[in-house]
Amino acid sequence: MGRLWLACGGLVGLTAVGMAAFAAHGLPAGMDAAGVQAVRSGVQMQGWHALALVGTGLWAERGGRLADLAGAAFLVGVIVFCGAVYTTALAAGPFGAAAPVGGTLLMLGWLLLTASAAFPRR
Repeated sequence: MGRLWLACGGLVGLTAVGMAAFAAHGLPAGMDAAGVQAVRSGVQMQGWHALALVGTGLWAERGGRLADLAGAAFLVGVIVFCGAVYTTALAAGPFGAAAPVGGTLLMLGWLLLTASAAFPRR
């Protein structure tokens, strides 16, 4: 599964760079400051969790099932959290309430990654 988390981390990182470029050059001219800040926060969280996925991929073989669960939580969490933030800020989408679910999954991913280090596969 390590290669899967590495590939996912690469894709999440790729799209984070794309969103950063969009945030710098393509946001609507009349967008309010709160919306701009929300997009920037989403990009930052996406970038950090791209690195978390890469790290999980490198650790997965030794971390076992807990590391794989961490990777899944990171991937789903970043999709739900950042997706909710981006759609709410850019399109006034109805998904804003999903952001806390995604954030909780991201925190769960960190907890699982910590547990995989404390209790590695033998």
